[in-house]
Amino acid sequence: MNAEATSIARRAAVYAALGDPARLAIVDALLLGDRSPSELGEALGMPSNLLAHHLRLLEQVGVIERERSEADRRRSYVRLAPSALPTSPVVGLSAPRVVFVCTHNSARSQLASALWARRSSVPVASAGTHPAGRVHRRAVAAGRRHGLALQDARTASVAEVLRPDDLVVAVCDSAYEELGASPGRLHWSVPDPVRAGTQAAFEQAYDEIEQRVDRLAGAVRAS
Repeated sequence: MNAEATSIARRAAVYAALGDPARLAIVDALLLGDRSPSELGEALGMPSNLLAHHLRLLEQVGVIERERSEADRRRSYVRLAPSALPTSPVVGLSAPRVVFVCTHNSARSQLASALWARRSSVPVASAGTHPAGRVHRRAVAAGRRHGLALQDARTASVAEVLRPDDLVVAVCDSAYEELGASPGRLHWSVPDPVRAGTQAAFEQAYDEIEQRVDRLAGAVRAS
């Protein structure tokens, strides 16, 4: 089978998988953030055995991926596969401000905040559950490569920054698990580039955050 035929066959498999209303509902629930299977089941009112069946089919055609939590390895999260669905969300959210949170507020949340400021007019801030003393030098370098100025950015704690009406986006598993799930909170399970400490890891984090910011920015309006 040539490349074109393979591509057509894959698209047909994806469309077939999405022909079920329950699987479409799962995809909709994952458009703006990642969720654990239990969170998905609760949000959709779906029994665990039926949810597992639908997730397995979506995973087989490459629409979703599953990742173990970097913080609590007993937990796992379901996410849309990168570029699996290029369309932007049609559902809209309103928020007075978006706040990106990670553990140390030194890399992922800083990159997300800077990207958001470039992409959206909705006010933005970032914070950490346990903020570091400064923004990581490799995050600053990654931002510079992509036209983002992080050299003067400062870290801050969630206690200083968060307001009750913020739309909070936890960009790491640890921060999400520490803050806890709530209706005004999204989760992006972005691997920590600081752990790897390489330029490639920071570039991978940047690429994933950029894609997610673009998707979310298309769905959020200022309130």
